[in-house]
Amino acid sequence: MTKADTQPVFLNELKSIIPPSRLLLGEPLARHTTFRIGGPADYLVFPASANEVNDVLNAARMHDIPVTVLGNGSNVLVLDGGIRGLVLKFGREISCIKHFNCTVTAGAGALLADVSKYAARQGLTGLEFAVGIPGSIGGAVFMNAGAYEGEISQVVTAATAVCADGRVQRFSKNELKFGYRRSVFQENGCIICEVELTLNNGENSLILSRMGDLTLMRETKQPLEMPCAGSTFKRPPGHFAGTLIEKAGLKGFAIGGAQVSTKHAGFIVNAGGATAGEVLALINHVQDKVYEKFGVTLQPEIRVIGEK
Repeated sequence: MTKADTQPVFLNELKSIIPPSRLLLGEPLARHTTFRIGGPADYLVFPASANEVNDVLNAARMHDIPVTVLGNGSNVLVLDGGIRGLVLKFGREISCIKHFNCTVTAGAGALLADVSKYAARQGLTGLEFAVGIPGSIGGAVFMNAGAYEGEISQVVTAATAVCADGRVQRFSKNELKFGYRRSVFQENGCIICEVELTLNNGENSLILSRMGDLTLMRETKQPLEMPCAGSTFKRPPGHFAGTLIEKAGLKGFAIGGAQVSTKHAGFIVNAGGATAGEVLALINHVQDKVYEKFGVTLQPEIRVIGEK
């Protein structure tokens, strides 16, 4: 029995805010993460607007219910015990993309790849690097996602978020405090609902050509055919994590269903039925062996959330 069964008043309030089709109880989060791993959420809600986010947060605060946010479910490992309290899942319900001149505005649930392709269709350049990143635009801002020498911080000029006290606040570029895989939202607890990007006019054929090259490179080198959370470790200064892991002889090494990818050692994949515990054990093993051989400490890039 989940705590959802013991909170009828909170559940009734949720039902008054969120339609039944967008409210799930005890839902396995393995169905909502790219790792295909994760125990149940007490309450899983798919918000469609900043107002809904605000109303749901107010209800959670009144009943002392903890809140966790998921985007596309990439770059995250949900533990096998699942997540207690309320999980806000930002998906297609809040994924509108529009533009005016060189400014693109996207709902937090819009897939980063879709925003990149939308920009390309408008002849806007600057977001080509993001075409293969498997996350939402909100998650990309939260983590300052990047690939192929591009980072979301290079193009984001503002983000609108709902804060813990109920304020809807627009954060300017300077207020976003971007760093390597970091943003202000990891500190302030505000929940991103909309993102504004400023791009440049470009030649459509050149934009599409660049995106095609990057897609081919990603498909050739990364294990996109297997469930994973993306790159497992941050890039250590002066090194590449995948190279160190491969040189440590760990390519293909597995613990249970969790495996160091045979295609790219910087990725841990779910080779079949992996548990979060097995992934964590494999991460620890890789860290130990790389440190033992090279004296380099690998830091996980994926977020670990939930209960064991």
